[in-house]
Amino acid sequence: MLSVSDCHTECYLSHLYNSEIQASSYKMDFWASLHPILFLLLLLSTSLVSPRDEKVNEIMKSAPLIDGHNDLALQLRRYFNNNLTAVDLKTWNKTYTNINKLKEGNVGAQLWSAYVLCSAQYKDAVRLTLEQIDVIKRMCMKYPEFKLVTSSKGIENTEKISCLISIEGGHSIDSSLAALRMFYELGVRSMSLTHNCHTPWARSAIPHAGSVSPKTSLTDFGQEVVWEMNRLGMIIDLSHTAIDTAKAVLKISKAPVIFSHSSAYAICQHPRNVPDELLKMIKQDDSLVMVNFHSGFVACQKLSNISRVADHFDHIKKIAGYESVGIGGDYDGAIGFPQGLEDVSKYPALIEELLRRNWTEEELKAVLRDNFLRVFRKVEAVKEKLKDDTASEVEIPFKDIINTSCRLNLKDPFPPSNLGHTLSKTMPPAFTIICTVICYIISIILTG
Repeated sequence: MLSVSDCHTECYLSHLYNSEIQASSYKMDFWASLHPILFLLLLLSTSLVSPRDEKVNEIMKSAPLIDGHNDLALQLRRYFNNNLTAVDLKTWNKTYTNINKLKEGNVGAQLWSAYVLCSAQYKDAVRLTLEQIDVIKRMCMKYPEFKLVTSSKGIENTEKISCLISIEGGHSIDSSLAALRMFYELGVRSMSLTHNCHTPWARSAIPHAGSVSPKTSLTDFGQEVVWEMNRLGMIIDLSHTAIDTAKAVLKISKAPVIFSHSSAYAICQHPRNVPDELLKMIKQDDSLVMVNFHSGFVACQKLSNISRVADHFDHIKKIAGYESVGIGGDYDGAIGFPQGLEDVSKYPALIEELLRRNWTEEELKAVLRDNFLRVFRKVEAVKEKLKDDTASEVEIPFKDIINTSCRLNLKDPFPPSNLGHTLSKTMPPAFTIICTVICYIISIILTG
């Protein structure tokens, strides 16, 4: 039996339950009345968004992106000391790059940077570069989504993500044309002449502290490097070089060149970017600027957006033509990318922005892929033309080596400071015996 208070409670709960039913019914009636409006809004949003999304997808499927610069290999050393068993690159999320993101970004080919710090110059730069080449090759052989390639046809003949190896910084060859040739044999197809440090033969746009500038922007030996790269069929990369160095290279190179990850100086006055005078030379030489996405290079500040990046594309197109524009995001080589371009999966957002700015399908396919392939084919054509030329045997003058403490002078392997050691190493054994006998006889005569 219910008490009065229990009855009150039951009545109250019953009233509350009925009220909730009525409210729920009212809400359902309210949303039902809005269904036609919501349906029209959904239709409108679909009609506004889908065609452009579909167009971007169509363009990028028919012309998968070739990106000019990515430093994932540097992060593999940083996080895992190049131990590939310690990471799953399909889902690894502490970097701007993984395989799933590359696929989402419609990346068809990637120039992977084999980079070592400028502080390795004159020390163990060659060994460290070999290790970076090794990890790139192992990475591209481990994952079935990748295909290691060494030619323009290699890119065209696979539906996988093509892997090209690029050396970032001429300090990696330790001023040795022989080292350059051996890197080519290992699959390297591109090299930037400098990083943020001068080499003994080329000047950098942003010299590393303590880096000593050569006497000229591109020395005689530097010219030999350029010509040997032409002969080998290796793409010359001018990102990071000083303006005068880039000018000198553009004047003497027999093949077109690339700026693998640089932007337009007129939009952001950073020394790493390409001024209009160079853009005009690039147009004449049929060369290529692959735009860097790092906020510091596109906006000259920490924050940026897609629109600012697109401004660089518009400007290079205006000065040098759309044939001179490519994409070199520089992901995992810098920290801080524009809103909307946070990682390698976001490339479609840029293409959508360029479509909005009335770039044509032909122009976008050129930017995504065709411009780089054109340059690569011409580099290969120059190699074919020079196939009968012999390898250069020029050596850098020993006096031009800035730091010789870790370098043996093979023309004078036994310095005068250790004369006794020098004589013992250079005199024939018979001559040494004769001298010893004569000295012994003379000592007997003198001592009686």
